[in-house]
Amino acid sequence: MPRVTVLALPGGMASSLAITLDTLDTANRVGAQGGRAAPFEVQVVKAGTAAPPRLARGDLLILPGLGTPTEDDLVRRLASPAVRRAGALAAQALEAGASVAAACASTFILAEAGVLHGRAATTTWWFAPLFRRRYPQVALDPDRILVPDWPVATAGAAMAQMDLMLAVVAKFASPGLSEACARYLLLDHRRSQTPYMALAFLTAQDPQVARAEAWARAHIDRDFSMEELAAAAGLTSRTFARRLASVCGLSPVKFAQRIRLEAAEHLLETTRLPVDEVARRVGYAEPSTLRRLIRREARRSPAELRRAAAR
Repeated sequence: MPRVTVLALPGGMASSLAITLDTLDTANRVGAQGGRAAPFEVQVVKAGTAAPPRLARGDLLILPGLGTPTEDDLVRRLASPAVRRAGALAAQALEAGASVAAACASTFILAEAGVLHGRAATTTWWFAPLFRRRYPQVALDPDRILVPDWPVATAGAAMAQMDLMLAVVAKFASPGLSEACARYLLLDHRRSQTPYMALAFLTAQDPQVARAEAWARAHIDRDFSMEELAAAAGLTSRTFARRLASVCGLSPVKFAQRIRLEAAEHLLETTRLPVDEVARRVGYAEPSTLRRLIRREARRSPAELRRAAAR
């Protein structure tokens, strides 16, 4: 039976901690209904306690989301003694052969402790630019909701704790039990944070990138070049590409696609315009191009987007 230590962080998100405990409890109860022993032995420990738990091979340490509203607040909290001890505990757990899982801003705790050095990881999408600046040695992919690079697993924003816990159940109990928990808790398996990202939130961190975004939205009905987009920001193409990668984690082409996609989704959800007309209004001469983009990024068809908005 895996021993699971859930670290209650000071100022941590109550919802993230509750999701962690509820999913583990559900796994134990659903497993017991099948005539099996409870798969998880769970203990909750407050971060910064005088006697931290001893973790051994096969154990699991979980850091639920660290609730923090701003970059400045996050940086301040990363320097606090309790959070630093949480990072040290995660590093010790890995050295002992245990596994570690963290979600949302708690992924910063792992990166700060060097646990993610050279690993693939994700984090909450709105702190991705800060994460890249602070930890360039981590292979960050903020589009992904979950990166199970065991013995370390990371998850994205807030409610991605649900996705992380389903992965924990699949890894340490069984995929079948994970599926049963998902059905019991009415949880969907999601792969990407992309549909939830607010591009304007990210671009607001850089005036020149924000200027490029505003220009792109004003000229969205035509096929502009990436050189024009860079010029609208007042930057060379190379500098603009570097700035975009730092602020949004996107190439200029992906940046323009994301703007067109957001505008197309808004039209599909708020009007009855045919897809061909929506495509024309967001700069695509071929409607099939827009359909492919929506399916790839939103993982739905245009009709499915409309149906979901009408519910």
